[in-house]
Amino acid sequence: MTGRADANRRRILDVALAELLRDPEASMDRIARAAGVVRRTVYGHFPGRDALVAALVDDAAEAVGAARAAALRAMADPDDPREELARGVLAMWEIADRYRLLVSLAQRSVTVEGILRRLEPVRLECEAVIQRGLDSGRFTSPLPAAALAYVHEQVLFGLMHAVNDGVLTAEEAGRSAAITALTAAGVPAEGAGELVERLRGE
Repeated sequence: MTGRADANRRRILDVALAELLRDPEASMDRIARAAGVVRRTVYGHFPGRDALVAALVDDAAEAVGAARAAALRAMADPDDPREELARGVLAMWEIADRYRLLVSLAQRSVTVEGILRRLEPVRLECEAVIQRGLDSGRFTSPLPAAALAYVHEQVLFGLMHAVNDGVLTAEEAGRSAAITALTAAGVPAEGAGELVERLRGE
């Protein structure tokens, strides 16, 4: 792909995200007009609307992983699985919140299975953190690490829907996601809340 073609593709994706967040039924024609390109250019990169949405989900999954990695580089104690889990969830929520209105649309075209498959690398990283916490005794749970990683993932999806439905604000949901991840892993609620507030205040 040439530099110009790559730039066009990036612009189409950025504009498509904005348009679909405003109107989930936005057409390919409308996206092309908003991106300042002809319809043929959009179809040259994405054979259909489902392919465009799938590319946006790919972007979201990549951004979630990058945000988590960046957050972990800021850790004060790299050997504390509690801090690692909380930082990772807070960072992932920031990206999830940006894309949350796209979730229901993506579930229709990409499917839930497709979304979960794209998030598998992040889920496996979370599983490894939880396993270290269980092995060190800092986490306690009747569930194995792999199951807890799925629970945390579904909590994020549930909170995205809660924000979409007006049950929570995005800020409340981000805080709740991190605290819930910790308490599900057996961290006492008071300590989980204190840790999350400290990290959010940095």
